[in-house]
Amino acid sequence: MKRQQIAAGNWKMNTTLKEGVRLASAVAKNTKTGNALVILGTPFTHLASVKQVIKSNKRVKLAAQNCYEKESGAFTGAISVDMIKSTGADYVILGHSERRAIFGETDKLIAHKIDLVLSRKMKPIFCCGEPLDVRKAKKHKTLVSQQVRKGLFHLSEADFKKVVIAYEPVWAIGTGVTASPEQAQEMHAHIRKIVAKKYGDKIANKVTILYGGSVKPANAKELFSQTDVDGGLVGGASLDAKGFGAIINSF
Repeated sequence: MKRQQIAAGNWKMNTTLKEGVRLASAVAKNTKTGNALVILGTPFTHLASVKQVIKSNKRVKLAAQNCYEKESGAFTGAISVDMIKSTGADYVILGHSERRAIFGETDKLIAHKIDLVLSRKMKPIFCCGEPLDVRKAKKHKTLVSQQVRKGLFHLSEADFKKVVIAYEPVWAIGTGVTASPEQAQEMHAHIRKIVAKKYGDKIANKVTILYGGSVKPANAKELFSQTDVDGGLVGGASLDAKGFGAIINSF
């Protein structure tokens, strides 16, 4: 079954506004052929400006890297879903391992943010994945199943169809270590299986599941060729227009 292929870049806390606009412009300029969707996950400060340089390219979309759990109010420094929506963003990355580990975000909080993003007609990129100790204890499938169920399985079928899932083994993020294509495929197939149990095979076979964890031009093609891997959530390699372009063209 044909699924949407996606190359998503998560810039994290990198680039000044000027650097970010230049990077986004280069990516949009070089993204002309193929069917894969390209998503740029920029810092909040860049969203509106980046939207202006990518808006003429229908294959390039904009994502925020997070949102706050309240709709408005006295929350100094926080960014609401309405603020994000007003910039022209299409997606919001939620549940990234860094948000879970560094900022203590829980499955319950992430599920609430999923609802907020969907209520504003934006699409969540929901992240899940296990740390190394869990993988070594062979409890990685159990943990990821729990994250997916608690984060997403409260959704109606109609809302679930709008979600992109990103599997990111925490031990492979920013470490230079990549899950083998077989390891990635195994977990992606597992995620699709538990989705099928909840929502049925038709919906499970259409949900886009991305791999995140030291994706680079050298390994992207092999990773993306796996049956259940529909693209990547790319960190450091997305900060280089030429390298990210090679990843985009790996489908």
